[in-house]
Amino acid sequence: MKAAKTPTKSSVQLGWIALVALCGLGFSTGCQVHVAGQTLPSGYYLMDDIQYFPAGSENKLANETAALKADREAARARR
Repeated sequence: MKAAKTPTKSSVQLGWIALVALCGLGFSTGCQVHVAGQTLPSGYYLMDDIQYFPAGSENKLANETAALKADREAARARR
């Protein structure tokens, strides 16, 4: 029966270097995931452009409100 080969010092060092390199690669890349309807940021979220949506009117139906007001005034004028 043959004795089991023991790993050499250089192969152990190579294994550690490969492990550290893979971990470093994993941490340096970003992944964007969707969890419970939320998009969690990628590793590049600090470099993304900012999406700015200016504040709009509190009344979401401004055109409809204006049309109803004009109609009411027209109805009062007809009386």
